[in-house]
Amino acid sequence: MPAKEATKPALTRRQIAAVCAGNGLEFYDFVTYSFFAVQIGRSLFPGDAPHSLLLSLATFGVGFVSRPLGGLVIGRLADRRGRKPAMILSFTLMGIAITGLALTPSYALIGMAAPVLAVTFRLIQGFALGGEVGPNAAFLLEAAPAQRRALYVSMHAATADAAALVAGLIGLGLSAWLSSAALDAWGWRAAFLIGASIVPFGLALRRTLSETLPDAAEGAEAPATGRSAFPVIAAAGLMIIGAATISNYTLDYLATYAQDTLHMPTTSAFGAVIMLGLFGVIGDLSAGWLADRYGRKRVLVLPWLALLLLVLPAFQLLSALRTPAALLGATAALTLLHIFGSTPALILFIEALPARIRAGALGIVYAVAIAVFGGTTQIVVKALIDWTESPLAPAFYMMAAIVFGITGALLIREPRRQVPP
Repeated sequence: MPAKEATKPALTRRQIAAVCAGNGLEFYDFVTYSFFAVQIGRSLFPGDAPHSLLLSLATFGVGFVSRPLGGLVIGRLADRRGRKPAMILSFTLMGIAITGLALTPSYALIGMAAPVLAVTFRLIQGFALGGEVGPNAAFLLEAAPAQRRALYVSMHAATADAAALVAGLIGLGLSAWLSSAALDAWGWRAAFLIGASIVPFGLALRRTLSETLPDAAEGAEAPATGRSAFPVIAAAGLMIIGAATISNYTLDYLATYAQDTLHMPTTSAFGAVIMLGLFGVIGDLSAGWLADRYGRKRVLVLPWLALLLLVLPAFQLLSALRTPAALLGATAALTLLHIFGSTPALILFIEALPARIRAGALGIVYAVAIAVFGGTTQIVVKALIDWTESPLAPAFYMMAAIVFGITGALLIREPRRQVPP
């Protein structure tokens, strides 16, 4: 099918950035809200500090509830009308949500309307995000040259890690430069508005994209697209994304783990967040490149097996040494192994989905996995530490997740690989 390959839309770097911007904005919003949860609670919610913080965190969790609905509604739009209009809709809604939250007046000014608006904007954000992932990843896969599909899809994950890194740096900068009163009054709002500033540019660039309807996606059909095969693929995808989510959120928890369990300085904890983002970006792009050259399964199995064997010794080392060097080294090593397994496994799942339902199916499976595992991982990890009274508990939870991820990947038949020149 060489003739069809030539008709694929040639994406410029600016257009690739526009496609990936939505995923990046998701993680920017996620890290920013987590970083400023205390200040958001004081500003928008009633009650004393512990009470307002709990309400703030609960409102953050509300966004997970609406994700599956967004994956269903916007994903079906992408499969029926096209990836481009779905991505424009989801990105517009994300812009409304993040800007609306940043501009919501304080509880002192408008009373209970403030938390009501905050919950509303979080629901919109979750709905938009649930609908962003499927069309976004489907577009990158279908617009990519046949020999570069894994690399293109890996940009989806790389921008998320880059955005988390930027959000962490901005949060640290604002915290260092502003007083506590200024952070409560407007500092946290500024952080959100910095992210929202990319929305007009991203929308303008997304309007220039060529469409990648399934009929135009050469070679996009999965190797097994029968109805009997789809439930297995969907279950495998849920196992893969669940494993990747638990691993990722456990590593995200290292900043809190370092302070709460290991009683390390705050500066060391935030250093782990920066390492997580930095090595995440490096790992995503490298794993995508390797998956194109050597195959998805060949690349993912060894790192995930190594992670299975090394995660417990890494936590044992952390617990014994409790030094910044040990924390940063363990974060870097575990992040790379996690990414080199998770990124090719996710690409394997996306390619296995039938093209005509790819965006919707991916959006729903992703949203359900994030809602179930992303919304509970850090709570489960903390509960396990308290229940077992062992600082090694996160390692065992992560190991169990990796076993499920490897099993899911082995259930999917890999498509024929076209080696890049």
